[in-house]
Amino acid sequence: MTTSERQNFYHLVLDITWFAVALATTSRFLSVYAIHLDASPMTLGWLTALPAMVLLISSSLGGWWRSKYKDTGRAVFFPSLGMRFAYFLLALTPFMPERWQPVWLIISVTLPAIPQGVSGVIFVVLMREAVDSSQMTKLVSRRAVMMNVALGISALMCGIWLENAPFPVNYQVMFLVAFLATLISLVHVKKVRPIINTDVPQQPINFRRMFATPGMRKVAYITAVTHIAFYSVFPLVPLYLVDDLGATEGFIAMFGLIELAGAATIAIITGRIASKVGVQNMVACGMAVTAVAAWMIAFAPSLNMTLIAAGLLGASWSATTIGLFGVMTDTAPADESTSYATLYTQTIGFATFIGPLIGSALAEAEVNLLLVLIAGGFLRLLAAFLVLPKGLPFRQGLAHANSQH
Repeated sequence: MTTSERQNFYHLVLDITWFAVALATTSRFLSVYAIHLDASPMTLGWLTALPAMVLLISSSLGGWWRSKYKDTGRAVFFPSLGMRFAYFLLALTPFMPERWQPVWLIISVTLPAIPQGVSGVIFVVLMREAVDSSQMTKLVSRRAVMMNVALGISALMCGIWLENAPFPVNYQVMFLVAFLATLISLVHVKKVRPIINTDVPQQPINFRRMFATPGMRKVAYITAVTHIAFYSVFPLVPLYLVDDLGATEGFIAMFGLIELAGAATIAIITGRIASKVGVQNMVACGMAVTAVAAWMIAFAPSLNMTLIAAGLLGASWSATTIGLFGVMTDTAPADESTSYATLYTQTIGFATFIGPLIGSALAEAEVNLLLVLIAGGFLRLLAAFLVLPKGLPFRQGLAHANSQH
């Protein structure tokens, strides 16, 4: 790598490291906080789903916003700053009327999703401009390693703090510290200097034309299938651990730590795995293991047994997401990176909106959480088969029959 690439690599890794310190507070404890505030299963679903829908809509503005600036580094700053205010808004929750606090949690993560959608599109472009394409897999893997290490350490420290400090001040202080960590992350984003110029869209993205290309249809299909299946029971795992198995914040922290240890471990070798089996096969294998993890949690006789599932869950979803990014970057032409990044981000937003509502609706209808987790595992296994490069056997049979006809 050149000196500029090396510096960009360094700042992009430190960006995700500091952001992960904050991310642990929402990814591990926001749903537990909502449970303490007597949130319903559907509220837990909306905590994940509604920000995803807003992100889906706002990401369509990414190309327009990018066109207002001379370079991607400047374009990404203000949206990135706006999305970080989610942690500050969460810290204000205790000041709200008690009956409205669960709703305020949803508002706190939904409003910042507006700039997050814009930032997400531009940041993908920034990464592609920061290093040569030959270094992209290495960069994504290194970011994944450091993100999971920071998430694990932060989750453990937050768990200890939450169990020993009085409620709700414990959550309030935690979110304020998280907000400060995101600002440090933003400093590193600001120091990234693009070395590769990509075309800036001067007109609205023509999604109909983009979907006419087989490559982008494949990316959107794989991304949607995997995210809908994974998030179908994602918000309900903490609820099952807390309500059915009696987990505390300390255990949730340990669960998250082991989950992230699995993710960090697999991220080290995803480059080698992808080179041997291909990124799409890696996505399929990852989804199959997420199904096994869901069943292990559902049938665990005690809390401690769920920790094995946590490690598998972290490793498998990390391999899946790294593989998905690889599928997208391998497919997208450099001169249309903003357009493809927009559609990729919007597909994630759409799927992350649909997925949580599936399991939450079942739980709200008083279907046993155990049965919901089992069903979610089957949905994840189905997704694994659907994203295999050659498709399901019946599809091959149909294709063969059509060719014969």
